[in-house]
Amino acid sequence: MPILRTVQKLALGILSAGITCWLTASVAAAEAIPVEAFFANPAMDKVELSPNGRYLAVQMARKDGRVMLATMDIETRKLQAAANFEDVDIVFFKWVNDDRLVFQASDHQKAPTAYGFQYSKLVAVNRDGSNFRRLHGGGFFATTRLQDSDDIFIYRPGYTIRWDFERLDLMRLNTSTGTTRNFLRPGLTHDWLIDQNNEPRVNVTVEGSKVSLHYKDDPTANWRKVHEASLFSQNTLQPAFFAPDGTLYVVARKDHDKAALYTFDPNTGRLGAEPVISLSEYDFSGTFFYDAKKLLGVRYTTDASATIWFDERMKQIQKEVDALLPATTNRITTSVRNETPYVVVTAYSDVDPGTFYLYHAGTHALDPIGKMYPAIDPKRMAPKDMVRYPARDGLSIPAYLSLPKGKSKNLPLVVLVHGGPWERGSNWGWDPEVQFLASRGYAVIQPEFRGSTNFGFKHFKAGWKQWGQAMQDDLADAAKWAIEKGIADPKRICIAGASYGGYATLMGLIKNPELFKCGVDWVGVTDIDLMYTATWSDLSEHAKTYGMPVLIGDPEKDAEQLKANSPIHLAAQLKQPLLMAYGGIDSRVPIQHGARMRDALKPVNPNVEWIQYVREGHGWKLVTTRVDFWSRVEKFLEANIGN
Repeated sequence: MPILRTVQKLALGILSAGITCWLTASVAAAEAIPVEAFFANPAMDKVELSPNGRYLAVQMARKDGRVMLATMDIETRKLQAAANFEDVDIVFFKWVNDDRLVFQASDHQKAPTAYGFQYSKLVAVNRDGSNFRRLHGGGFFATTRLQDSDDIFIYRPGYTIRWDFERLDLMRLNTSTGTTRNFLRPGLTHDWLIDQNNEPRVNVTVEGSKVSLHYKDDPTANWRKVHEASLFSQNTLQPAFFAPDGTLYVVARKDHDKAALYTFDPNTGRLGAEPVISLSEYDFSGTFFYDAKKLLGVRYTTDASATIWFDERMKQIQKEVDALLPATTNRITTSVRNETPYVVVTAYSDVDPGTFYLYHAGTHALDPIGKMYPAIDPKRMAPKDMVRYPARDGLSIPAYLSLPKGKSKNLPLVVLVHGGPWERGSNWGWDPEVQFLASRGYAVIQPEFRGSTNFGFKHFKAGWKQWGQAMQDDLADAAKWAIEKGIADPKRICIAGASYGGYATLMGLIKNPELFKCGVDWVGVTDIDLMYTATWSDLSEHAKTYGMPVLIGDPEKDAEQLKANSPIHLAAQLKQPLLMAYGGIDSRVPIQHGARMRDALKPVNPNVEWIQYVREGHGWKLVTTRVDFWSRVEKFLEANIGN
């Protein structure tokens, strides 16, 4: 457990001239942007208004790199340190009420443990730094909803005797006294939803292959099941939000390919006749904005982020801010009981990591708070565009394409494969990995291959049991499309990715040596069977029994297919240069995956570079690791597909 030692001297040097963030010296235009500029931790990570809108809380880096939590009275511009330590960094915070916040801390300058960084217990503190209290261990923040008391809700995971995740318990926690109240659950709960009166009223259980939605008519009533479906079926319901008027919103498909936002009547078990929000090419996923009386708006994602405001005042504020900041997407956040004319604006784009602003709706004053990555010059970044290309079977594959600044033809190309793989790999916005590669002259394509989520059920299901097969073909087809469009030089294409993306890198080199001249695999799966049999990974028995057989393949019925599509059994076919990097304490893809593949390649491929980051896990947490890894990637790509 980290020891929290408060810095006695208030270190607020990064804020000057009111609330403007200090800026790192810019890089001369003729110089290559340093690796460190892309992979440093953000100078400012989060800004949030208090529930009444009078105070601002900011999670930001000091000049020595430590991350602190500061608060400011917006009217007086008085700045105070709420949490400021010499040995740990603030990694999360949330307002509890107008005077109190809750946060977690971790030491991001030391190597993580097998399960990531070691976080402190939840800690509560007043905005002036007083009334510091460590809270309940073993839980993590869930919500505050009303933000009108000292209470918050926390989740506490429950595990089996094998330390497999089994359920998610919910507790109400008083941040001043530390007292807790537990809530009864109807089964092995995986999700809860709090209503407009700060009461848990919706519960999702997952038992075996069934996922069930449970509802309480009032806080004293018993849970009753209102919906049940099979895992991964098209008729599951995902509870989304209780509006201030009591309306329950859910995400559902209702016999359509794309999931949409609906109202749901738990008394009849029926969805609203028409969706509240439906998107023609995307599944709905979103964030809800509300005050004490009504739902203000919904933010959702298509190729980029957008917000629908139902509230006329918020519509007008969005219009005014967009006029002041026409070059960025401008995310506006308000507060639950906004008694002031202020909102926080996060302005970002594909070339701009983001700047926080404070906007006064009465005077239309827009004051900068600070930049996330002040060393990044948007003018030197590469635009990121959504494209679609046809797979060989006709399926339309979405992808993000980024081209080096001022270049568009006959370029060295990196096919960057996302992990998961059952997730959306990327969004429109600034991406450090993509921008680093583009800054070195590489075009980057990020395919949302079949099996990726957010693009409809058909697209998701098309990836079932397709590791190394149709999912892999989608990546080769991305490279072929880029060649046909004149974007990529066919002799200078590399494939790269982490986790599933690392697996796909290895399979791409094996299956398509005519396309891929080199590969970069970090923390990639090399043996599918090992995912089922390894006892030292964090994949649960439930996932191995009910999830992976559907999505990847049954380890008994599909054994031959899984073996035929495992890189470890195909190592003799991999001849191209390969950079492999693995974490020594990775519990998701244990290092045995990488080490065994390395050993299998030794007799057949002399062009394999191996890196082991002994104290890293499934991905690179430390800045020093990220800088070292991407510096190696830069040299590797230059040697194999560079100019």
